[in-house]
Amino acid sequence: MTFDDITADMLPLVGGKALNLGVMTRAGLPVPPGACLTTEAYRRVAGRARLEEVLDRLAGTPADDVAALAGLAARARELVASAPVPDDIADVVRRLADGPVAVRSSATAEDLPHASFAGQQDTVLNVVGPDAVLEAVRRCWASLWTDRAVAYRAANRIDHRAVRLAVVIQRMVDAEVAGVMFTADPVTGTRRQTVIDAAPGLGESVVSGSVDPDRFVVAPDGRITERRPGGGGVAVRAVAGGGTEHIARHSAPRIAGHVEGHIEGHIEGHTEGHTAPDGEVCLTDDQVLRLAELGARVEEHYGAPQDTEWAIDADGRLWLTQARPITTLYPQPESELARRDPGGLRVYFCFSLAQGLHRPITPMGVAATRLIATSMAEFVGLRLADRTAGPPIIAEAGQRLFFDLTLVVRSRMGRIIAPVVLDLMEKRSAVVLRRLFDDPRLSVTLPRRGPVVRGMLRVAVRNHIPPRLIHSLIEPASAYRQADRMRAWLSRRSALPGGATAAERLDHVEDLLTHVMGAMVPVLFPGAAAGGLALALATRLLRGHVRPGEITSVLRGLPHNVTTEMDLALWEAATCVRADEESARLVAETPPEELARRRGSLPAVLERELDGFLSAYGHRAVAEIDLGMPRWSDDPTQVLGVIANYLRLDDPALAPDAVFLRGAKEAEAMIEELARRVGGARGRVVRWALRRARLLVGLREMPKNIIILAFAAARQQLQAVGAELAAHGRIERADDVFFLTFAEARAAVRDGADRRALVAERRASYERELYRRHVPRLLLSDGTEPEAVATAPAGGAITGTPASAGTVTGPARVVLDPVGAHLEPGEILVAPSTDPGWTPLFLTAGGLIMEMGGSNSHGAVVAREYGIPAVVGVPEATQRIATGQIITVDGTSGAITIADVEADGEAEEK
Repeated sequence: MTFDDITADMLPLVGGKALNLGVMTRAGLPVPPGACLTTEAYRRVAGRARLEEVLDRLAGTPADDVAALAGLAARARELVASAPVPDDIADVVRRLADGPVAVRSSATAEDLPHASFAGQQDTVLNVVGPDAVLEAVRRCWASLWTDRAVAYRAANRIDHRAVRLAVVIQRMVDAEVAGVMFTADPVTGTRRQTVIDAAPGLGESVVSGSVDPDRFVVAPDGRITERRPGGGGVAVRAVAGGGTEHIARHSAPRIAGHVEGHIEGHIEGHTEGHTAPDGEVCLTDDQVLRLAELGARVEEHYGAPQDTEWAIDADGRLWLTQARPITTLYPQPESELARRDPGGLRVYFCFSLAQGLHRPITPMGVAATRLIATSMAEFVGLRLADRTAGPPIIAEAGQRLFFDLTLVVRSRMGRIIAPVVLDLMEKRSAVVLRRLFDDPRLSVTLPRRGPVVRGMLRVAVRNHIPPRLIHSLIEPASAYRQADRMRAWLSRRSALPGGATAAERLDHVEDLLTHVMGAMVPVLFPGAAAGGLALALATRLLRGHVRPGEITSVLRGLPHNVTTEMDLALWEAATCVRADEESARLVAETPPEELARRRGSLPAVLERELDGFLSAYGHRAVAEIDLGMPRWSDDPTQVLGVIANYLRLDDPALAPDAVFLRGAKEAEAMIEELARRVGGARGRVVRWALRRARLLVGLREMPKNIIILAFAAARQQLQAVGAELAAHGRIERADDVFFLTFAEARAAVRDGADRRALVAERRASYERELYRRHVPRLLLSDGTEPEAVATAPAGGAITGTPASAGTVTGPARVVLDPVGAHLEPGEILVAPSTDPGWTPLFLTAGGLIMEMGGSNSHGAVVAREYGIPAVVGVPEATQRIATGQIITVDGTSGAITIADVEADGEAEEK
């Protein structure tokens, strides 16, 4: 069928590329004419190829088994390439061979919103003659099974059986200049900023990367803000009679003339210069602006930023040869504040990442976080019109939570407080946030500090925080008693009669989550804050008398840290398991997931130790701030896997309890050394302050533990609601309730609404988001990711924020998800971020590197307590470091050194 015959509902018949060409043709965009050989032709040829056995084996091959996938792909290519082509199909192909044509693959699983498949299948250019066109079609069919296409489908969890291939046969444009154009910057994410790469000849040289193209950037206001000439490389030209030739770029003719100048870049993506450094470029300004205008038309038609391929022929006519969505752009968040005041640039901070959560959050998890935020807002005196929606600063994007920090950035007081807070919890975000203060679009509009200070004082006085803080400093045991009372209060508040209805359970959960913060903060905050003040006092008194790493060494082996106590309890359980021969052998020989399935029939010692640990800590989990995530009590697979890791630790000196006690002794010795070094009354104050800090700083982990206890209680009630909804056929299974919001679950209970289709759609979207590799820490409302336009470290050095002093050298182990992760004793854990669900791995780690975090973030605190060197806030650590590389981590300076050896593995994506 011709492009004019293709309609938007024909994806299964024509594939993504042909569909887009047809849609653009019908929209009146300049597309070279052509036709599509549909997927029906491929189906008939593939039927003769007898692919069944290969497809069966592919279905059972994991995405990380690259060698097996490649072998199966080669066999599939061989079968397809040798299969006979039916005569009627061959006749159609030969009739379409009218003059030079481009023959392009068009798969049904390409140019999708979440996976572009760009370059995965073959294109054959300047094909002349019926037999040559038929051979090119064969080549395209076989390219559905290239190694890269098979691996890409496996990584994106796309069923190989469901994929078909159509073939586009299109009039060849003999291009004088060609290239690619993005209607949003694919690196920084800036929307409405057109980025054009161009080179003489056919666009293949730009797409394949064989040439260093000229680069042009057109700002949203229509200014050409960058013209950068390319360098060498190989340009591709069509050859008379068919085929292409490759010629050195410098020998290909240029279209535009000599340009000079310099460009100054700004963080917001704007530039004020007009030309590039000395050199020639292959497009005139008029051509650049015409391309940008055409790109805007394409984006407007599709309603989303597009990655296009284009060409300009000898007559100066502009052609579009392809368009696909830019799948790497992160979705744009929008808060209620932004909807109320739509003008101006806004700043969004990713709360998910700040909490150590890279994965998406379930809808019920988002709804629960909104209720917790409502509780916090009401604690500070705000009254919300819609309590279930949370404060108006909350936004969602990519199934992650963001906070709108625009008012903070534009407030003089906010510029003082926010970076200091982020310095402690997420240093990289603090650095990027400070850079934004120089952006003129985010100038201060709230200059007065008084109202903020007075508001904070009113909240503190109303909740009796100052006297509680002083009492904690004088008598630290009072802070521990307050924590015990808080746990008892939560236990009472969480209770609900067993015969409660589903509606009553939903009411109960909402009530619990909207009051927990208001009840918890005035009780638990003063103790942890007192510890921080004591540490700050000691640090100030020690100024000029302390060396790097000495203050942090005081925080090793801290008492009263619920996360440390949890990890040591698990080590103690593992020690008991090791002592029982039957339990130890079973754990060593059986996968953790199998052990979890056999819970209730495990050896007595293993069963006892597991039950004892879960009774105290079963409310915790990986990604535990998501209410929708199973708790360890629901699925103890990770706990059993960590016990297996612990059993491999044979050196008594490296036993976690020994390391912890040794750290505590070293901390006490350091306190005495620092007090002696200062001397006199000042030294006595330093000794008192550091000892108070050791007694109180560990309480910083308690508030999150209380919230997770509340989440566990809420989850139990919601599972009962889910079971009732599943029994009535309104959802498929009980845990589907976590893919609904409270309002949707209530409607299903009250009105009997069938939510199965909605849940299925959300589960599919959630599964896709699990494979998103990058989430921005800060994001502007124009789509720009400020960190992406920041200057990279000189020479590619890997540096971060020092978090736990000491130096260690060992093999790296990149872990993206701790569930089922295997960490040998002494390996250096490299992770995107961590929460308490990760910390059992710390007990056998030789060191820690995290992409997220600050010196007082959760992972940093626990690393210090265990005495393992740690560096946090390391940009792209999980991509720049590979499993097996020998690396040195300097937790005092923040430097990371990679030895000059080959890595023996890839990132472990469990």
